[in-house]
Amino acid sequence: MSNIHSDKILILDFGSQYTQLIARRIREIGVYCELMPHDVSIHFIEKFKPNGIILSGGPDTVNHSDSPRAPEIIFELGVPVLGICYGMQTMAIQLGGDANSAEKAEFGFAQVRARNHSELLLGICDEVNLDGDNFLNVWMSHGIEVTELPADFNLIASTDNCPIAGFANEEKQYYGLQFHPEVTHTKQGKLILDRFITSICKCQKNWTTENIIDELLNKIKNQVGNKKVLLGLSGGVDSSVVAALLHQAIDEQLTCVFVDNGLLRLNESEEVMQTFAENMGVKVIQADAQQHFYN
Repeated sequence: MSNIHSDKILILDFGSQYTQLIARRIREIGVYCELMPHDVSIHFIEKFKPNGIILSGGPDTVNHSDSPRAPEIIFELGVPVLGICYGMQTMAIQLGGDANSAEKAEFGFAQVRARNHSELLLGICDEVNLDGDNFLNVWMSHGIEVTELPADFNLIASTDNCPIAGFANEEKQYYGLQFHPEVTHTKQGKLILDRFITSICKCQKNWTTENIIDELLNKIKNQVGNKKVLLGLSGGVDSSVVAALLHQAIDEQLTCVFVDNGLLRLNESEEVMQTFAENMGVKVIQADAQQHFYN
């Protein structure tokens, strides 16, 4: 069985309203990830051992002296780093570049020209003009922009309004994007994240429903052993999923107790019994809230 936690991405949150979407997209791709605040402890980062790190966007003004920064250790681990929006801006400043107020803030649709065929964006585009230039339709949300590249970084994307909309240090596998690849408005966003996670970070797509279920079943078997389990079954999602997993893992060692509390929908108690006792073969004891029973 594949180890669903062997390959993993760490997302450091700088407060963007889109940060949860980054985690969702990574899990949809099939890779395990965890979302932590940007000031998470160095000990956690070292212990987590990520294959790659993503710095999210955020509402702060990056060139203020008290604005948040990424932990310096992430640039010492030797793993790929992707900065998105604010994440790109703080990368630029921390690595020797600069970021300042944009002449014109961008909020909404923008068309990005791929200036350099970096590994991150190679072959990914929405349109190609007559000169062979690749363009991406993306979502921007910023009033600050990178104005000076760090040493050894190359420009990989720009817009008419934002000269540095993407940069890269291919040797260290550090990348920054001013736009948001995690939102659906960026048409090729999921493909860009997939490229970073699988091609650059070398993550295997082990985080699948099948592998998650297999791991849970093995954990249940190891924890329960030869013991019996008594489960309170309400018919709701939580207890029903637990009942299904327990039944699959330990079969006859499981007994469910279903209590009709009188607040269920019409015929719902019969449906619960039919689903678990008759269709799935789960051992279920039924009682109403006024009854006393013994097994």
